[in-house]
Amino acid sequence: MLYPGCAMASVHGLTDAFEVANDYARQHGGPERIRTTHWKLGEGGFSRTFDSAPEAGGQPVIVIIPGRLADALRADEVTDFVPWIHERHKAGSTLASICGGAFMLGHAGLLSGRRATTHWLYADAFRAAFPDVDMTPGDIIVEDGDIITAGGMLAWTDLGLRLVHRILGPTVMADTAKFLLVDPAGREQRHYSRFAPNLTHGDKAILKVQHWLQGRAGKEVSVEAMSAEAGLETRTFLRRFQKATGVRPTEYVQDLRVALAREKLEFSRDSVEQIAWDVGYKDPAAFRRVFQRITGLGVGAYRERFNANAAVGNLA
Repeated sequence: MLYPGCAMASVHGLTDAFEVANDYARQHGGPERIRTTHWKLGEGGFSRTFDSAPEAGGQPVIVIIPGRLADALRADEVTDFVPWIHERHKAGSTLASICGGAFMLGHAGLLSGRRATTHWLYADAFRAAFPDVDMTPGDIIVEDGDIITAGGMLAWTDLGLRLVHRILGPTVMADTAKFLLVDPAGREQRHYSRFAPNLTHGDKAILKVQHWLQGRAGKEVSVEAMSAEAGLETRTFLRRFQKATGVRPTEYVQDLRVALAREKLEFSRDSVEQIAWDVGYKDPAAFRRVFQRITGLGVGAYRERFNANAAVGNLA
């Protein structure tokens, strides 16, 4: 489904990916094919602007809403599109979104009480707009029956493979993934997301502490020391810090340390023990556990995937 400003890279990318899948389906002798159409709203309603099988009729059985390279979609921007989305959903179509396209499903009221994902950068805005949705921004794909949401802008690859698996089966999906050089499983947004603390909350005392923590580069610090830096009594500090940042001070410090560790794993060849010490952990095993919990990857797997140097030491 096209709309003003939508990311055409995902539209054309999915169109090509489905054609690749169709080629493999033919090679395997499968009877089914994926027909791809582009739908656009005009004066007379929605009509096809592209159709890979123009001789065929009918309505779409899967409607994909792409994201866009801009701020999250507002309710007033999607008003004209919601009736058609509801119509397709009531007729049995599966609905899918990519990146910020989930906001259109949210404004349509179709995600209430359900699980969904969107780009990690939009997660807080999504939760604020749709508090009754179980937002899981760590997931690249959330498949909730007749509604599928995909996280990042390039998560169209993950969504496309999931749909190929649904329609043409696992063998064709695996062949398509190999052709596209896409890992078909095991990816999560938290492997890629970065710690982006809220610095615009307006609480000057808490902002002072955040700047102070950033300047300490992950060194060990106590809640009492943070309270003193803020000039607040400990209980008051804890309450105001969580209200301003959305997390407890100890969680904030962990996120800060792991963000620094990520940078060191990506751009240095320092040992894990040295990195753990540099970011404030005396126990490398404790550092490994925290890193795995926050990023979803072990330190060795993270360095292997993201290190800028082609050759790195053994992290076993």
